[in-house]
Amino acid sequence: MGSNNVAGYVKSENVIWFVAAALLIGFVSGVAFGIYKVGATAGTPTQGMAPVVDEAQEQVIDELEARTRETPGNPDTWIQLGHQYFDMGRSEAAVIAYEKALAIDDRNADVWTDLGVMYRRTGNPEKAIEAFDKAIAIDPRHEISRFNKGIVLFHDLKDQKGALAAWKSLLAINPQAKTPGGQSVRDLIAHLKANPQDKS
Repeated sequence: MGSNNVAGYVKSENVIWFVAAALLIGFVSGVAFGIYKVGATAGTPTQGMAPVVDEAQEQVIDELEARTRETPGNPDTWIQLGHQYFDMGRSEAAVIAYEKALAIDDRNADVWTDLGVMYRRTGNPEKAIEAFDKAIAIDPRHEISRFNKGIVLFHDLKDQKGALAAWKSLLAINPQAKTPGGQSVRDLIAHLKANPQDKS
């Protein structure tokens, strides 16, 4: 797997985006918030778009499913299958595949992060946070899990303080970290502090 390069957001396969150009009106003409699949090439907006599935992808899925039946104890095959489901928008199937992989080997921070993204997609933000926290516990310098944690805390759980803490921890690792839209995470934090969304 590639390195956790949040400044460039290049890892290994896909970036997914969710909601938001207008989430923080006034912050550099609106911020596009994204939650990241580990190992993605940056800049691919997929939120709200139906995945394009072709026969080749279906064949890959069929082959991987057959391999999991033949060698169910191989975590790499489950991970590859999870990635295919992820990319095709089959979130519940991706959750199952990633969970199978982690039941065999639970020390993969990248897979915990991707599982967290899928938990969020299936309406389980609390489980997403748990998955991101597991990734961070395994790899304290794992940047994408920290960014994603902040997004889920802020957007789904309405926990601005928690989100700010997650993003500050990211800056401690990478002071140049950026949002999917290219804005500085440092500027994002400053904007949120100046314009708090949570008045409680």
